[in-house]
Amino acid sequence: MTGRRSAGRDRGSFTAELAAGLPALLLLLLAGLSAVNAVGTRAGCLHAAREAALAASRGADGATAASRAAPPGAEVTVTVDGQRVVATVRAPVRALGSRLPRISVTATAVAAMEPGVVGTDAVGPGVTEPAPPGVEPAEDGP
Repeated sequence: MTGRRSAGRDRGSFTAELAAGLPALLLLLLAGLSAVNAVGTRAGCLHAAREAALAASRGADGATAASRAAPPGAEVTVTVDGQRVVATVRAPVRALGSRLPRISVTATAVAAMEPGVVGTDAVGPGVTEPAPPGVEPAEDGP
């Protein structure tokens, strides 16, 4: 025979455990959604940087090409140094929740100048001056 347990001491324990664990689950959900938002924004920045570098290497306005593909609020920088174009796109990512700090994601793309294209006049606004001959620009990474 099986006996029934009385609901004496255990009454409401599920509610207490849920009340303790639910904030942690919501925090994990918030962090996960913020990470997905940051990854999506970085992909948009990378696409815009590639567009800017390719357009500038072909003699078109790189900043305009990037602004069409960049996420909202993005900052575009196109630099020509020698025979290569470096385009950097930086965009803010707001974490889900208005009181959390804003993070920033960055993407960079490099393209070789097409033959016959010269100077920074074709790159457009947001351009930094090229490095003087014989001076190598600082690299950010490998």
